[in-house]
Amino acid sequence: MVRPLSLALAAACACLALPVDAATRGLDVRDLQSFDRVGAPSLSPDGGMLVFPVREADLEANSARSGLWIRNLRTRDLGPPRRLTPEDMAASSASFSPDGRTVYFLSSQSGSSQVWAQPVDGGAPRQVTDYPLDVGTYKLSPDGRHLALSFEVFPDCGADLACTSQRLDEVEARQASGVLYDALFVRHWDAWRDGRRSQLFAAPLGEDGAGRPVLVSRGIDGDIPSRPFGDAGEYAWSPDGSALAFSVRIAGRSEPWSTNFDIFLAGIGDETAPRNLTEANPAWDTGPVFSQDGSTLYYRAMRRPGFEADRFAVMAMDLASGRTREIAPDWDRSAGSLALSPDGRTLYTAADHLGTHPLFAIDVASGRVTDVVGGDTVEGFSVAGETLAYTRASLQSPARLFVARADGSAERRIDASNDARLAELALGDFEQFSFPGWNGATVYGYVVKPWNYREGQRYPVAFLIHGGPQGSFGNGWSYRWNPQTYAGQGYAVVMIDFHGSTGYGQAFTDSISGDWGGKPLEDLQKGWAAAQQQFPFLDGDRACALGASYGGYMVNWIAGQWNAPWKCLVNHNGVFDTRSMGLVTEELWFTEWEHGGTVAENPEGYERHNPARHIAEWRVPMLVVAGQNDFRVPIDQSLSTFTALQRQGIESQLLYFPDENHWVLKPQNSVLWHDTVNAWLQKHIGR
Repeated sequence: MVRPLSLALAAACACLALPVDAATRGLDVRDLQSFDRVGAPSLSPDGGMLVFPVREADLEANSARSGLWIRNLRTRDLGPPRRLTPEDMAASSASFSPDGRTVYFLSSQSGSSQVWAQPVDGGAPRQVTDYPLDVGTYKLSPDGRHLALSFEVFPDCGADLACTSQRLDEVEARQASGVLYDALFVRHWDAWRDGRRSQLFAAPLGEDGAGRPVLVSRGIDGDIPSRPFGDAGEYAWSPDGSALAFSVRIAGRSEPWSTNFDIFLAGIGDETAPRNLTEANPAWDTGPVFSQDGSTLYYRAMRRPGFEADRFAVMAMDLASGRTREIAPDWDRSAGSLALSPDGRTLYTAADHLGTHPLFAIDVASGRVTDVVGGDTVEGFSVAGETLAYTRASLQSPARLFVARADGSAERRIDASNDARLAELALGDFEQFSFPGWNGATVYGYVVKPWNYREGQRYPVAFLIHGGPQGSFGNGWSYRWNPQTYAGQGYAVVMIDFHGSTGYGQAFTDSISGDWGGKPLEDLQKGWAAAQQQFPFLDGDRACALGASYGGYMVNWIAGQWNAPWKCLVNHNGVFDTRSMGLVTEELWFTEWEHGGTVAENPEGYERHNPARHIAEWRVPMLVVAGQNDFRVPIDQSLSTFTALQRQGIESQLLYFPDENHWVLKPQNSVLWHDTVNAWLQKHIGR
């Protein structure tokens, strides 16, 4: 069972004083799944109060629950954070009222997801909304008089939420199970589509709760927020609370191969159609943020249609004239979500950068970019008054909560989550290294030592290959692919950010498209050689390569192109046949950009680096993992891999999850995944 967070907070000082030799073991997956997960913080408008979610796991019950914690920052270190919401109440998506006296949040305590509110100074939570449908996301207006709400509704039901609820009941009662489709998407990520759209509403907010919601996204054939990972950051209130700006991809038949998101502006008190503000840009526009006076809209924009990994530029639009400008055109990084400083002079954003994910400050007038919080991975942040709050993670720590001045100075830790658990563990030290990769370009990687490292000894190696492919294995913490789980078993770990990785400039990211098995393979080969040369403790004769998604593709590719160094392979939901993948996946823009068109238009682009063409060269034992509900890299890819291995008599295993998607998320399933992978590695490369 999980140690209650309150005990962890109380034990903070004691655990920090434990001697180093008290840590007698490495990280195990059961530790990983038992850690409390500190979420993105929210500051009160004056920066004096801080609220944040903590997800507490119950490994034995195979479940987890998030609650809200609060800290008065004016008291300095007089008291630790205290639990705000009751222990038996799950809560998420916290935000403050304009006066800072009330915290709003989402909870399913009443049986469905609704908006709740609780006084900061004490008192019981009260239910604010009571609608017949789940509230997906919400955002309080700046004056506190309205709520923006998203619901999944049938388009022909319009603003009548009861109509959608009744329709769902009718579908449930039907005896026939067949569903007829006449256009894509038929399924997305891990769910079959049922005809509903996520739409944006606004409801008046009074002392007795929220009133009848009015449809804001009138006539919009698209999802707000977007699926499957969109959130309330895709819409924003105007400062006077009279209008909402929101990002949406107009659907129609092109939805599965289009990345053309536009930002619309809609008033909440009129019947006119929302106005498209970014129609001139055929690529992705998102993340609207208003200036304090409402005259300027800041947002992020890509340039190239159909490319989901294009660079997000930071834009400013004069709403009166419609003129736009890029704020930091010479900054070759892709911006994450934006937050405006209280004085309106600075935009904050986090972005991948050389194997890290720092928080940056961008001067709105000059475009000058400065590093505010660097070195690790900033996962979430909030700015108010003169205060900056953020969570920061690394290769040796889950997310921890900090506050600092707006320039990043005077940093101080707020939470003590997981300190007691971490004190019991010896985590592997890590080091970033570089080497000349493809075409002599500088490529970076990380090496993580085993937890029990001793000078002069050599250790077997887990060679991890990241997915995306436009992604990165950097200085952060993961609950799915965490190198410390391998270091905790006595393995050294090597990770290479090959060509195509993010955080090294857009040209570097672009370079993988159309060349999946070319430049990245050369980088992996040269990186593996360089790591062995620079770190003599790596035992190159006892190494296993592991990857998921594109990383799983690369495992299949090296099985036929570069199998000599590896004693075993692990392929999690990896692409086996690039041609069939282009027809069975859901987000078609991805495969069509990466391989230069549709399968019909450019079959050679799909076949050039197709692992399925080289299975006769496979030799190395492989563990294959598959999730039934993975519609991104559907299960046929994993089954084809396993069948090819079995029919050639190659030692292989298939780990199948009937209830997981592209990721393994359930705590006990994660334990099984790690135990199976570790057993596979131990069998083939020992410890």
